[in-house]
Amino acid sequence: MCGIAGYISTNNVFSKEQLKEAVSCIKYRGPDAEGFYFSPDGKVGLGHRRLSILDVSSGANQPMFSGNGRYCIVFNGEVYNFIELKEQLADKGASLKTTSDTEVILQLFVEKGPTCFGGMNGMFAFAIFDTQEKLLTICRDHVGIKPLFLYQDDGVLIFASELKVIKSLIGKELSINKKAIPYFLHLGFIPQPLTIYNKTTKFPSAHYIQISARGALLNEHTIVFTPFWKLENIFETEKIKDELAAKNQLKKLLIDAVQKQLISDVPIGTFLSGGVDSSLVTALSAKISGTQKIKTFSIAIDEGKFNESKYAAQVAAHLKTDHHVFNVKEKEVIELVDKLLPAYDEPFADSSAFPTMMVSCLAKQHVTVALSGDGGDELFHGYGMYQWAKRLSAPQWQFLKDPLFAASRLLNSKYQRIGNMFAYPDKKHIITHIFSQEQYYFREHELLELLVNENYNFDEINTLPNLANDLTDAERQSFWDFNHYLKDDLLVKVDRASMQYSLETRVPLLDYRVVEFAFNLDEKLKIKNGTMKYLLKQLLFDYVPKEIFERPKWGFSIPLARWLKTDLKYLLNKYTSEEVITKYDIVHFDIVDDIRQKYLKGTDYLFNRLWLIIVLHWWLEENNS
Repeated sequence: MCGIAGYISTNNVFSKEQLKEAVSCIKYRGPDAEGFYFSPDGKVGLGHRRLSILDVSSGANQPMFSGNGRYCIVFNGEVYNFIELKEQLADKGASLKTTSDTEVILQLFVEKGPTCFGGMNGMFAFAIFDTQEKLLTICRDHVGIKPLFLYQDDGVLIFASELKVIKSLIGKELSINKKAIPYFLHLGFIPQPLTIYNKTTKFPSAHYIQISARGALLNEHTIVFTPFWKLENIFETEKIKDELAAKNQLKKLLIDAVQKQLISDVPIGTFLSGGVDSSLVTALSAKISGTQKIKTFSIAIDEGKFNESKYAAQVAAHLKTDHHVFNVKEKEVIELVDKLLPAYDEPFADSSAFPTMMVSCLAKQHVTVALSGDGGDELFHGYGMYQWAKRLSAPQWQFLKDPLFAASRLLNSKYQRIGNMFAYPDKKHIITHIFSQEQYYFREHELLELLVNENYNFDEINTLPNLANDLTDAERQSFWDFNHYLKDDLLVKVDRASMQYSLETRVPLLDYRVVEFAFNLDEKLKIKNGTMKYLLKQLLFDYVPKEIFERPKWGFSIPLARWLKTDLKYLLNKYTSEEVITKYDIVHFDIVDDIRQKYLKGTDYLFNRLWLIIVLHWWLEENNS
């Protein structure tokens, strides 16, 4: 786990000092070492911050050069099957100097070029520069676990692990992309390829590009992103329907994934919330670790229904882990606001980033690597929105949706919130509508009233690729979540929160082989007899008593709806004020004020809409200079 950055500048607009200063912005991503490469002609610069995980010696520092001195790499992440790949290289006579996965990637590229990317099992973002051909290759992993951003302008290309590096290099010329704001208000995050800045994009997962540093640089319209893996191409003709065979196959895949991800030259543990996904990852980790106790970490939020620490403690006790709990008071959350909001570089509304950052802080006191359970809900249907997708696909709702929505307006806030589900504009946009209303964000119709500039269109983000087989409505929702919510929200949340404390987080459930298995699994084995994540739970119950999990799903949350009326009310007062709202003229103050008054009078579900407004205007205030 590290931080990477670099550029091609055909006009030599950047100095060595500028890149070094920019890379220092992400020192927390790699506090153990830093390194740089600059081409003799000054057109190419590569920077690296290292968090030492595999082969902690200085010999594995980066940038790293190939044995023949021709290729240079900066790499962020881990390739978990590097031992197998290293054996393949050894069979062909290759001799490596380190025990790092970085050298394996570089040597594979030397021998095979970009064709080697699909066979790398891991989380990665890297750039390799061919010093002879003056060719820069940039690549991001199958799922998009590791972050990567691009800035493109005539004569300039910049890549970086975080937007703050690009901002450091470009400065005030980096302008705000107002087209991204409606997406943020509808989804709570800015989806790929957009960022909050113009000329700056999120690098697509499972793709690579190759850019020549000779002559004029290709502009943004001619750079070609080449896929090395496509989720839509992995669908088989027949779904996996046999429950016993499916369970055995999943068990084999997950044991192998966890075993590979437990390889580390530094202390390692797991996040343990007490939910299904983290409990399964912890159970497998404990099983594989044998007599060596696995370290586990959870937080206890000082409020009833939000506190699931007792369930985590029960799982830890059963598995005999070395368990650590962080008791969180409201004061700690409030003190974290000033650190959390800047960590994401662009407007980001997922408030579960607060507990994620807290548990990362706790874990870092004991380990350098933590395994997480992210991905289970998207792959095995653990969200209520999949049930909504199934319900709303029924033809009768087309006739009943408008009357039901109208009737809900006459009832209390609970039924108003539910009624919002029926207020979708048309079936074309049903996917993002279901998602936004599960999160209590703004509906499309509400955005028409809220935004000063109504120029937005959600057609493209609701369009799924042509798939090899027909998907149910729930499967379509899951496919969208995997490509957008997981990649541009959940994985971003975990990466930034954990890397603030120089903690590497690994996600075994997102091993691309598990992903391929899950999307070929029959839906009836994901939700069975009303039980969500059915197959995943059946596997978990082989290791942990079922009784511990016989409770409603709550999730990794904080009581934000209450806190915005109490200790965090200062945020509400400042960032929904007429002074701040009218200063930027993005949303209508009268609409915001109406929402605020309804919320303060008891319509609690509006808290997340207000949180969107707060985060957006906090970001604008902080980045307006």
